[in-house]
Parts: sequence; structure tokens; C-alpha cells
Amino acid sequence: MNLSKKDEDSGDLGIFYHLDKTTVLQEARVFNETPIVPRKCRLLLTKIIYLLYIGEPMATTEATELFFSVTKLFQSKDIALRQMVYLVIKELSSIAEDVIMVTSSLMKDMQPKSDVIYRANAIRALCKITDASMLPSVERFLKAAVVDKTPSISSAAIVSSYHLFPAGKDVIKRWANEVHEAINSKPASLVGSASSYLTSFSTSSSSYNTPPSSSNINQYHALGLLYLIRQHDRMAVTKLIQQLAGSSRGGFGSSSGILRNTFAYCLLIRFAAKILDEDPNSRQPMYDLLEGWLRHKSDIVNFEAAKAICNIKDVTSKELYPAINVLQLFLSSPRFTLRFAAIRTLNKLAMTHPTAVQPCNLDMENLITDQNRSVATFAITTLLKTGNEASVDRLMKQITGFMSEISDEFKVIVVDAIRSLCLKFPTKQAVMLGFLSGVLRDEGGYEFKRAVVEAIFDLVKFIPESKEAALAHLCEFIEDCEFTKLSVRVLHLLGVEGPKTATPTKYIRYIYNRVILENSIVRAAAVSALAKFGVSVEDPEVKKSIKVLLTRCLDDNDDEVRDRATLYLRLLDEDENAEKYLKDDSTYSLAALERQLVQYVSSSESAEKPFDLSAIPKITKSQAEAENLRPRSFDLATQTIGVSSPAVSGIIPATISTASRDATPTPGIDQQQLYTQQLEKIPEIAAFGTLFKSSVKPVELTESETEYVVSCVKHVFNEHIVFQFNINNTLNDQLLENVSVVMQPESDDIGLEEEFVIPASKLAYDQPGSVYVAFKRTNLDECPLGSFSNTLKFVVKDCDPTSGEPDEEGYEDEYLVEDVELVTGDYVLPTYISDFQGAWDKLGEDGQVVETFALTASKSLKAACTTLIELLGMSAVENTGTPQSSSVHTLLLSGIFFGGVEVLAKSRMTFSPSTGVTMELSVRSSSQEISRTVISAVV
Repeated sequence: MNLSKKDEDSGDLGIFYHLDKTTVLQEARVFNETPIVPRKCRLLLTKIIYLLYIGEPMATTEATELFFSVTKLFQSKDIALRQMVYLVIKELSSIAEDVIMVTSSLMKDMQPKSDVIYRANAIRALCKITDASMLPSVERFLKAAVVDKTPSISSAAIVSSYHLFPAGKDVIKRWANEVHEAINSKPASLVGSASSYLTSFSTSSSSYNTPPSSSNINQYHALGLLYLIRQHDRMAVTKLIQQLAGSSRGGFGSSSGILRNTFAYCLLIRFAAKILDEDPNSRQPMYDLLEGWLRHKSDIVNFEAAKAICNIKDVTSKELYPAINVLQLFLSSPRFTLRFAAIRTLNKLAMTHPTAVQPCNLDMENLITDQNRSVATFAITTLLKTGNEASVDRLMKQITGFMSEISDEFKVIVVDAIRSLCLKFPTKQAVMLGFLSGVLRDEGGYEFKRAVVEAIFDLVKFIPESKEAALAHLCEFIEDCEFTKLSVRVLHLLGVEGPKTATPTKYIRYIYNRVILENSIVRAAAVSALAKFGVSVEDPEVKKSIKVLLTRCLDDNDDEVRDRATLYLRLLDEDENAEKYLKDDSTYSLAALERQLVQYVSSSESAEKPFDLSAIPKITKSQAEAENLRPRSFDLATQTIGVSSPAVSGIIPATISTASRDATPTPGIDQQQLYTQQLEKIPEIAAFGTLFKSSVKPVELTESETEYVVSCVKHVFNEHIVFQFNINNTLNDQLLENVSVVMQPESDDIGLEEEFVIPASKLAYDQPGSVYVAFKRTNLDECPLGSFSNTLKFVVKDCDPTSGEPDEEGYEDEYLVEDVELVTGDYVLPTYISDFQGAWDKLGEDGQVVETFALTASKSLKAACTTLIELLGMSAVENTGTPQSSSVHTLLLSGIFFGGVEVLAKSRMTFSPSTGVTMELSVRSSSQEISRTVISAVV
């Protein structure tokens, strides 16, 4: 750790605390004395290291002078002094200039005839000052050191090569055979073995011998470097894993195997897990190896193998069984590190496979009283995920006495686990709500209190029976809440949920108390909450009382509070506006609104007509918050727009510079906004005008294991359809140039005419690129539907997998991928409405189409809802996307059809195990023709 300044309050000042840099630099003259006094020089070098450690700034000139003064100490034969010299040289090499001058001294110490204790340290110091241009000159020495019989020397060379790899890949890749030999090396003999970390303060110049190293750590280092060299060759890595694992197949962990270092086994396990994750064909062989390593004699290897099995995607209970048995044994280990590692792994596994972890419940209950609070916290939270309904009461009693002994960080973990348990066992909500209200009154920081409030919010939302009790606890909480943010959130919830309860008036007193006693931010939130009671409660007396309270707020000393009170008093007298501004929970998609406004302002033609707000999709406030927090990990984020070039007929020239796509887009920008930004960089596509809709997710046209991985995104414009083909070349011995896609519609009268193709100029190994194919709609009154066959055409140039250099000449080739379909859902933009029934009645039955369908392939109502949402391209509203019943459900959908036409759909479903899902689908819009088009998507 590099400290930026001296810590005067640490209490651990040390003997060098009062050191001054200037004094130390003056003392450096001792290095020039003759004879050299090793003890005095060692002390001074220690002071220099200390100054560098605490972050003392050192000018380049000072560092350079000091560096060359230190190099004079090479004349001394004192072993301990020489080791300090190596250490100081490494630290100063990044600050001083002309450090290359010491190369000859270091290379002299690297010679096989030098003392063993010198060689390892000299290698490390030399590689610290070596750059890519110098690497070939020391290659011979490093290759010899890699296979040296002395473990410390071999490790020093391998670790140094590992750090040099980014700068000298081509050179170090040639050492694969030597590195492999280092892995296969036999244990060092007792004679001549040494360790660079064991020193002697003897001034004798005789050969220095130390006890042999039995750790075989050089195998761990060598395996890491060999993987670095071969990481892009999956077959070679698989062969390496099988070779090293096969050597000990007779008995995992036996001394007869090639690997004798436990860390090397852990590294091998991680490589095997990576191959298992990437290559489905290797799943069973790799799993068998991992399962075998569960019987290794080392605990760390057992744990690494168990952890790897638990992290397998789509792992089955049968595959988990042996790993969980090992972790269960670790739970009763006397070593707390093993207990902690095991319980943390089981805690993570319980999130996805709680049933598989249940056999460990008895052992985990014993850990609740563990002296290590971290272990006890993980034990409790894991039990909350795996326990049954009968054990909830007992667990809650144990947790109550436990909470006062742990920090806020662990309290948050416990509260999150209890929140999950509440939703899992709704009948136990009273017990858990009592616990949450109790800890809410305890002392704690903001994050802890926020976690408790969030848990109570979820109870209100998902467990209606707990609503009134939960709101009562929240009312008590805001009476003495020190966090403004939490008070505002609770007041908002009271305004939304309070009017829906049987006795809404009892909450008004708590809310108005905030107007009297709190700061201006909380007072403003309380005014808004009171207004919602006035609008939502039907009792006229309540409305009258709310007006009286709001009138009192007109004299508030804060302008925000006064303005809100004035607005709400006006709205209370206007039912239509009150419905619009107080009850409507929807908002416009800000990203879409921004995009449309920018295009409206930028276009000279749009100034002649007013801005059309109806084309902007609406979303709920919760959806807007989720969109802002959603990680931006789209496939398109790592792809590259190809550079077009004039080539074949039908492919037009374009002037598009290669633009790297941002892997971490700005939060708040939705997926379509990201596509819009990319397409605007292409002049030909930017001329198409406003983008109506892009595919929600790319359509995969190949398997992920094929040589060329291709996916397609469909972009719908006013008069054009653009197909964006994202292509990734997974062959490291090929370079693709002039990559284009030939699309052939299934019928000639599809209503589309190809306008141009923008190819990708070249696709190197693992460097994604895009090809764009644009079609123009021949009939603007129709929405083309149909299927396209797709063929990739390109020029292949063979290249060296190591250097990536391609041949000068190539050959033309083509590659057939799956078909792409234009479906009805591509012309529907999902949107949200707060009052579905009101909008449904407003559209009327004139534009309604009703059909009945039998979805025999759907195995549940949830699957049927997901399928229908994807087919229609619409958004589920009023929380109908997830069925609450397993037999009957009504799904409500909302969207905007191409051209800005509002479309609503209502699907009544029933499910029977024998017949599947039977569905009556009703679609309404202002045009019966559009409704018929939408409903035809299901046929």
C-alpha cells in the first residue's frame, strides 16, 4: 500500500517516523565511502524504502543521483546488503532516468556461476527496468532461468515474464515449451536449493546455501504464464487441463502427480470452470474433473472445486450434491476461515438453489452462535433463504438478540434476507413486520434504516394484509426520523397508499405533524401527500378538512411549500385536472422525449407543424427509475460500425469512419437512444429521419460456438427498414474483408425494395463489426411482413494466429445464416398508461377485434404472457405481466402502432394441464384494420 501522507494519528509511528528526505539524501554519501560499511548502508537503504513507501515525493534528478549512488554498492559481497540494493533499484527504476546503465551488473549476477541468492533478485530487478526493445537481448538468460532447478530462480523468471507479457507477447510466446517444462519439473533436491527471501547477515563472500523449498510455488507461477500464452487457444487449454489432471487421476492429490502445489491446482480448477462455462461440449468431462478434485487431500483445493461447481450455469441438484457435501463438512471445521468460506458460498448458492442447501440447515443453525460475527451473519441469512415456514418463528427469536452485536453493514444483509423471506411466506408477515418495526427504532445509519424502510415498502406492495400495520409503523418512524430522504419517501407512500385503506383519516394527523415540525423539504412532501388524500378519498368531509390544512400552509415561510399548497387547492376544485396531475402515475420516457425534441429542433421541415407529444411512449415512474438503474450491457455495446467501401453492385460507397461503441453508455439513455446515436453517425441512414423502433434485443442467427457469430437488429423508420447484422469472427487464423450480407425475401411482393448495403471493411479475430442493409417501403399504407434468407459474403485472408499478420491475397467465400422475420411486433412501440379501463372505454368497440386461441405449447400462464408480450411488442400495464393465479389471468397490454396510433389489448386466459392455455384476445384501436393486423401476430 502506498500512503499519500504520514498518518500522525495511527499510533504506530515506527522508528523512522521523523525521517526527513533531505537528511536521508545527504546521508547517501555513505555509499561512496571506502571500505563500504554494510550495516550502515543497509540502514540507510531501509530509510529510503520507508520514504518511498509512505509516498514521499522524489524529483527525477534526486532519484537518478540516488540510483547511481546505490549501484556503487555492487562492489560489496555482503548478501543482505545486496538484497537491499536490488529492492531499492526496483523501487527507483520507475522514477530515475538512465536506469538501463545498471543492466550489465544485474546480468552478471544472473549468470549460472553467481551465488544462488543473487540470481533470483537480479532477475526481478532486471525485468523491472527491461522494456520490449531490450527483451530479445535477455531472452536467452530468462529462458534458462525458467527451467532452472532452483525453485526461487525459476519462480523469479516466470513471474517477471508474466509481468513483461503485455509488452513482449511475441517473444514470451516462444517460451511455451520451457514454461511447460517448469510445470513438469521434479522436486528440488536438498543440495543447492535456495530461497530469495531467506537472508543471512553474514559478511562472508562464500557460497550461500539455504534449506530447500518444498512449496513448489514455481508450478503455480508457470501454470499462470502458460495459460496467458495459450488463452486464445481453447483446444490447447483443454488439453493442458486434461494432461495435468490426468496425471493424478488414480488418486487426486497424490504425490505421484505432476502438480504438487495446491495453488496450482486451484488455478487449474478455475481454468476448467472457464472452459466448462464457454464450451457446452466440454461440460461433462470438465465436471468429472471438478468432482474428482473434491477428494483432494488439500482443503483449499476441495473448496475451490466445490465453489466452481456451485457457480456452474444451469447446474442441477444432482451435480451440486457432492459439492454441498464437502461444504457441509467445512461448516463444522475448527478453522474459522474454512467455516466462513463454506457459509459464504452456500449463502450465494441459496439465492438460486435453496432446496439443494437445505440439508445443511442443522449445521448452519449451530453457526448462529459462532464467535465470528461474519460467519454467524451469513449463517442466519442463509437459513432465512432455505428455512421452511415452521422454522421462521425460531429464527426470528434468534435474530432479535443477535442484531445488537453486529455492524450496520451486516444488519443490511440480514434485513434484505428477511425481506425475501416475507415475500416467500406471506402468512408470517406479522412476525417479520414486528421485527422490522423493532429494528427501525434502534440506532443505525442511513443505509441500514433505508434497507428496513425498503423492506416495509415491499410488504405494503406485495402483501395487502400487512398494509395498514406497515403504514402505522412508518407513521411512528417519521415522528422521530433524522433522515430527510427517508421521511420524504415515507410521506409519498402514505399519500399513495393511505387513501386506499379502510380508515384513511388516521394518517392525516401524522402527515400534518410533518408540516409543523420538519424542514422545508419534508414540509413540501407532506403538502403533496395531504393533497392526494383530498383527491382520492371520496368522503367530502375529508376533502373539506384537507382544504383547511392546505390553506394554513399558504403562510409557510418557504416558497416551495406555499406554491404546492396553492396549486393543490386549485386542483381540489377541478376534478379533471386533479385526476390528471395527482392520480396519474405515468411519465414520458425522457430519453425518447429528448431524442424527438432534438430531431424536431434540428429539422427545418418540422418547424411548420407542432411537436407531436402523442408519439412519445409513456412509462410508470417505477419503470423510469428501473431504467436509470439498469446496467447497460447490451450486445451492441462492444461492437464496431464497419467502414464501408464501394464494391459489388448494390453496395453504395459511404464515408463512415470506424467508431468504437461505448461499452458503458451514459446512465439514463435507453437502448433505442443508444441505437439512434450510432445510426446518426451514418449519413445514409441518418437521412431516413426519425427512428420509430429498434428491436428490444438482437435476434441470434447462429449458435454461439460457430466460426462466425451473427445477430440481427431491426430498425423501423417512417419509409425504410434497416437490418443491422452484428458479426463476430471467432477464428484466430482468418481475417475477413469486405463483409456484406445478401438478403433474399421469401416472396417478391413483400412490399420492400433494397436500397443499399453498407459492408464492414474488415473483421479481425474477436473484433465485432456491423453490416447494414436498408430497404425502402414501396407502399407506405402497408406494413411489410415476411421472412428473409441471409448469406454472408466476404473475402477470407489466412493469417498467423500469433502475430495476426494476414496474407496478401485472399479468396471469396460465403456463409449461410438463419432467416430473419419482420413481424407485427416490430411496428408496435410499447408504452404505459395509468388508467387502462378509461382508455379502453374511450376507444370503444368500433375498432375492436376479438379472437380465441389455444396455446397448447405454453406450459403455464406465465409462459403464455411472456410469449404474447413478445409477439405483440406491447407493454404489460397495471402489474398484469405476472399472473397471480395458476389457472386464470387477465393480461392488459398497451402500445403505439406505427404512425402514432394507440393500441390496447386485453387477454383473458385459462390454464389446464391437459389442454394448455386457452385465450380470448381483444384488441382495440381507432382503426379496425390496425386491430386486425395486431391480432394476426398471434395466428
